Amino acid sequence: MEKLLSRIDRNRIPSHVAVIMDGNGRWARKKNMERIEGHRAGSLSIERLMDDALDLKIKCVSFYAFSTENWSRPAAEVNGLWNLMIEFFDKKLPIMIEKGAKVHHSGTMKKLPKNVRTRIEHAVESTKKNNKIILNFCLNYGSQQEITDSVNKWIETRKENEKITIAKIERNLYTNGLPPVDLMIRTSGEYRLSNFLLWQIAYAELIFVDVLWPDFGKKDLYNAVIEYQKRDRRYGGI
Repeated sequence: MEKLLSRIDRNRIPSHVAVIMDGNGRWARKKNMERIEGHRAGSLSIERLMDDALDLKIKCVSFYAFSTENWSRPAAEVNGLWNLMIEFFDKKLPIMIEKGAKVHHSGTMKKLPKNVRTRIEHAVESTKKNNKIILNFCLNYGSQQEITDSVNKWIETRKENEKITIAKIERNLYTNGLPPVDLMIRTSGEYRLSNFLLWQIAYAELIFVDVLWPDFGKKDLYNAVIEYQKRDRRYGGI
């Protein structure tokens, strides 16, 4: 692991890493477990990645925790996910506070169970002064809905003949105040964006790894950062 770490340029660490945490169900199936156990194992990877990101001094990590499309899953699985999220915040919030993590929520609170909403609101409020790292939980999140909501918010305050701009859209996104996404990682070997941070990853480097999310660890993050640092980020220039 030290050999991998030595290959990372500490002066070129991505500020914002976004993660599509894919493969929990397949991980459970491979082990003849219920799907919810795959999600439970995946929640442990969140804490590991927080620690590894802190070590690298990554400023922000976005986790795709529950999409607006995930409501179509069986009700038992959805309810199990909510219970798991409550368990996660109850157990991990003190750890996040201790480590100086600031919790941010991206998504709509509509439809979320009340006890999930209160956990999120409490986590955001309890950590608002922390500054070691931002943990952005994209929960009940869909990028198309986010952009639509942003435009509608602008319309509510729009002045006569005022035109919309990129800055006005960004000001009303769920991620307002977060640094731009530099690196997007998707686990499990799938090559899709799945309606995740479509606006924010406009110039991000995309890396797809053939590792199921519960198995994602320090080595995988280091390799992703090394690959990111090999890329020539021209932002449309030469």
